[in-house]
Amino acid sequence: MKSLEISNLQKTYFDPYAGTKVTAVQDVSLTIREGEFVSVVGPSGCGKTTILNMVAGFLPVTGGEIRVGGRAVKGPGADRGVVFQSFALFPWKTVLDNVGFGPKMRGVAKPERDRIAREYLALAGLSHAAERYPNELSGGMQQRVGVVRALANDPDVLLMDEPFAALDALTRRKMQEELLGLWDQLRFTVLFVTHSIEEAILIGSRVLVLSPHPGRVRAELDVGMVGPSDLDQPSFGALSKRIHRLLFEEEREPAREIAT
Repeated sequence: MKSLEISNLQKTYFDPYAGTKVTAVQDVSLTIREGEFVSVVGPSGCGKTTILNMVAGFLPVTGGEIRVGGRAVKGPGADRGVVFQSFALFPWKTVLDNVGFGPKMRGVAKPERDRIAREYLALAGLSHAAERYPNELSGGMQQRVGVVRALANDPDVLLMDEPFAALDALTRRKMQEELLGLWDQLRFTVLFVTHSIEEAILIGSRVLVLSPHPGRVRAELDVGMVGPSDLDQPSFGALSKRIHRLLFEEEREPAREIAT
C-alpha cells in the first residue's frame, strides 16, 4: 500500500442544456498516508464520486494533480482498486473466479490466483462460498466478495464509492465492522465516499467534509478510530452535529477549517 496525494484538483464540464461550463470540483487537496483510512462526506451533487472517479482514472482532471506513491495518475491502473455501490460481480463466474479475476488479468497462473483468492476469502469469512455464484449470496455477502476482489489484486489504494448504501441498516453495520476488521489486519490505504455522517465518523480516522456544489474542502477533521460502542457517547453526538452544521449551515462556518 502507498500514499495518495490530491493537489488542487479541479473538474469542469460543458453543460449542453445551459450552454456553459460547470465546475463540479474546485481546488480540492488531500493527502492520505500509507495505511490510513479517510472518509469523504458531502451533500448530493457535491462531487464526491467525481473525485473518486478522477483518482481511479475513469475521468480526466481539468486541473491539479493526483499521485499514488509519488507517481502521477494518468488513467486507470491496477495500483487502484475500486469497490462500487453496486456489487458489480460477474454473475457467470463463481465467487472464487470473481475474486481471482484481477490476478488473472495480470497473467497470474490459475493455481496461484486460486490460492490468492482463497486466502482473501478466508480473511472475509467467505471460504464456504468459494464455489457458489453471486445470485446464491445475500447482498451483504456479495459486497464482501466485491471488497476482497479489489484487495486480491494487491492495489496500492482502495477506493470505495458508497459501497454499503444499498444494504439494510443491520447488514450495513455488520459490513462496516467487517471492513474495519480487514483493514486492521491488512492496513490498506482507503478513500471511502459516503452520504452518511455517522458512517463517515465510524469508518474513517479522518473525515473530509465537502461543500455543496461545486465540491470544495469545507473541513478536514481528525476523528480517530471510533467504534459502534461510541455511538452513545456525547463526543460522538457533538462531532455529528459539527459535521451537520458544516454540511447544511455553511454560512455560519468559516470558509475552510482544519481541525483535530
